[in-house]
Amino acid sequence: MKNICVITGGGSGMGLETARIMASTHYIIICGRTVQKLESAVKVLREEGIACEAFPCDVADRNSVERLAQHAKEAGRVQALIHAAGMSPHMGDAEAILSTNAVGTIHMNTAFYKIMGEGSCILDVSSMSAYLTPSFIMPRKLYKYSMEDPSVFLHKMMRRIRIFPAAARAGVAYGISKHFVIWYSKQCALKYGEKGIRVVCVSPGNFETPMGKLEQVEADKFTNHAAIKRFGKPEEIAFLFSSIVDERNSYLTGLDIICDGGLVASGVNAFTR
Repeated sequence: MKNICVITGGGSGMGLETARIMASTHYIIICGRTVQKLESAVKVLREEGIACEAFPCDVADRNSVERLAQHAKEAGRVQALIHAAGMSPHMGDAEAILSTNAVGTIHMNTAFYKIMGEGSCILDVSSMSAYLTPSFIMPRKLYKYSMEDPSVFLHKMMRRIRIFPAAARAGVAYGISKHFVIWYSKQCALKYGEKGIRVVCVSPGNFETPMGKLEQVEADKFTNHAAIKRFGKPEEIAFLFSSIVDERNSYLTGLDIICDGGLVASGVNAFTR
């Protein structure tokens, strides 16, 4: 059976660059909500000689995710899931952001846990915003509901976020959703290890991607605080992603890796100007 690598958010940016690296050892399935973007990406990859296909998927929709998982299972042995799809504060309202980033991660991990096995790896993508957002904002006590009922979890999280002024909710939802992803990834690592599935989280900083450009004005003010005073390149984090899911990294699980050019290490936070 051929090894399969599924990449959500694979139509551009980090996901697309990761597909290029992973293609040397895997058959690639890239996923996303925008069919036109996926088709364009597949065309480019195939022109480079990469064996791949596109599969439309909305990670916020559990049924859509389960269809993706079943399709991937039928294609071969799913060795790697790189869940890079996400929504930034400039891409939707607070509920849409939570549904995509937080609930979407629940859907992806749960569905792929069922069809992956020994030697496989799930890589969830968070954000350095999880570290920059003030800790007191994080509703940690509500995270446990994600393990029971995602709809109840979403409802309780939105009740908390509505405490904040309307203009701040999208940004708060983003920071909370990415903080949750780190927590959830670790819970999955503990549970999934029994099947031989590793789960690792990565928190990227500012990168030269379409999503990064949407956030550039806000992100620029942090760059001077970093050890490496520039945005990261998609191929840099793609190399990290591909290294993490490599089966030779068989003892690596249950942690979050910050890849931000040393920005979080500087001690800055959301209130820094």
